[in-house]
Amino acid sequence: MKKDKTNAMRILEKEKIEYSMMSYDPDDGKIDGVSVAGKIGREVREVYKTLVAQGNSKDYHVFIIPVDEELNLKAAAKAVGEKKIEMIPVKDITKVSGYIRGGCSPVGMKKLFSTCIDESAQSLETIIVSGGKIGVQIELKVEDLMKVTRAQFGEITK
Repeated sequence: MKKDKTNAMRILEKEKIEYSMMSYDPDDGKIDGVSVAGKIGREVREVYKTLVAQGNSKDYHVFIIPVDEELNLKAAAKAVGEKKIEMIPVKDITKVSGYIRGGCSPVGMKKLFSTCIDESAQSLETIIVSGGKIGVQIELKVEDLMKVTRAQFGEITK
């Protein structure tokens, strides 16, 4: 299987940020984060998912949280200075982010949206996120992910 570079990988290389790519077989339909962690042989606590929400200001916000956690909408809104946020509809993911559901990377979205990483990532040296398509994950230093996405940490999970 040829490993095509995703937009996320191209951006990391352009920024001279080291990363490692991991791939998994999505053909069994199990592309949820907990299943993916098992497929790539990593602990669930190392793998994070990328969620996109819209605030009452109509601005979009990106949240990066552990795959086995849920976003606390009230806390997430507070973290990005919104009164209220709602997850965007699945049908809008590609239009807003440029990625598809299950392959949404926090790196290389159509625009650089405000980004918040769950504070649990502060205890990690590296973090694993989607590489920009289903079947591909990338691992990079937490500080590098923060730099390339201009993210902040926040207490954003339930």
